[in-house]
Amino acid sequence: MADSSFSSSKPETVTIIGAGLAGSEAAWQLARRGVPVRLHEMRPTSMTPAHKTGNCAELVCSNTFRADHLENAVGLLHEEMRRMDSLIMQCADRARIPAGTALAVDREQFAELVTEALKNEVLIEIIAGEVTEIPSEGLVLIASGPLTSDALFDAICKLTGEDQLSFFDAIAPVVDAETMNMDIAYWKNRYDKNVEEGEAGDYLNCPMNEAQYKAFIDELVNAEKVAFKGFEDIPFFDGCMSIEEMAERGLDTPRFGPMKPVGLDHPQSGEKYHAVVQLRRDNRMGSLLNMVGFQTKMTYGEQKRVFSMIPGMENVEFFRLGSLHRNTFIKSPALLDGTLRLKKQPRILFAGQITGVEGYVESASMGLMAGRFLAEMSQGGEPNAPPADTAHGALLAHISQTRVEDFQPMNINFGLLPPGKKREGKRRFSRAERRRAVSEKALETLMDWCKGDAALSLKP
Repeated sequence: MADSSFSSSKPETVTIIGAGLAGSEAAWQLARRGVPVRLHEMRPTSMTPAHKTGNCAELVCSNTFRADHLENAVGLLHEEMRRMDSLIMQCADRARIPAGTALAVDREQFAELVTEALKNEVLIEIIAGEVTEIPSEGLVLIASGPLTSDALFDAICKLTGEDQLSFFDAIAPVVDAETMNMDIAYWKNRYDKNVEEGEAGDYLNCPMNEAQYKAFIDELVNAEKVAFKGFEDIPFFDGCMSIEEMAERGLDTPRFGPMKPVGLDHPQSGEKYHAVVQLRRDNRMGSLLNMVGFQTKMTYGEQKRVFSMIPGMENVEFFRLGSLHRNTFIKSPALLDGTLRLKKQPRILFAGQITGVEGYVESASMGLMAGRFLAEMSQGGEPNAPPADTAHGALLAHISQTRVEDFQPMNINFGLLPPGKKREGKRRFSRAERRRAVSEKALETLMDWCKGDAALSLKP
């Protein structure tokens, strides 16, 4: 529950459009600072092609928040969010399931935890139903996500005066674990990382020899795909490229991506393979498995036919087949300032994937920032952005400072952060050491930036 004594003056109510990862996080941050919120979510009244429930922060693609250690930039983002009392990270940690060094969650439990926390917060009013017009007054956060409805997107285009930008995102299938052929498939993490002696890995591996791989790739390339009516040029974001698109780029492209066999020798026989398909637990019980990196635009019938060619998946049953949906983002460098405010109307902020960050964690992190900025604005203050040598500051700089002609959706990465100082002495830093040093400096900077925030109990 928010501390209503955070300010002596009554703050302005904030309207948030969209209860995805960004909107949910922003609402939580505002309530923690004593600011009332109207949180609008069109689901379940109006559904999207990808969502299945009306829960807040429903995950529609993968169930992983990716690497959870400081040698990886998204791991740094995780830790920064934890130190700023992120609701999304709290719920992700509670719903965590085994996935090696990655943070994967039971997607249903995760969304239920987020929804319950928001419903129990007295300063948050959740309003069901589609928003088709942007409020003409008051503080507004547009966090409608990549699946923004046509009516709202038209309103955004009218507001910004910019032409629409969009790309397509593909979802990987989820299968019944009990229907996998365990005479062929085997559990193992790559190089046995994060696995105790005598334990199985977190990933189920389906191995292929060269002939099986070539036949599979040939079918991927020639399979019937979903037709794109009205869209001739489809700018795929590389991080969500479909498996068929990879195959079309070259015979060995998937083998250097999601089908990479290196470090996945058979745990008993030691046999090496030409390619490997990996599946990851999609829920805590392990009854659902997600095909890692197998986002697809194939028709449903073709998915069943082609994926059954994978050794170990000959008779697999699909709980969810892959699908294709439009992801939309705005020209943020032209439209937004460094604190996510619309330059033309600073009372309106944007957050989440619609701003041009890619990934669950990145979306939530921008919601966290928007919540903090709006809390300051609701009481007549100016928003204060974190320094650029933090992960949050680096993402804000990407959104607001990238050249418009070069702007594309992007995950957090160390290339967005200032490089660490070179080590003095004979021995050079390893890449992991350099990255950890950058992360530790970022966390130190973040803690200094956060000092004086009465809404938080900062962790050392």
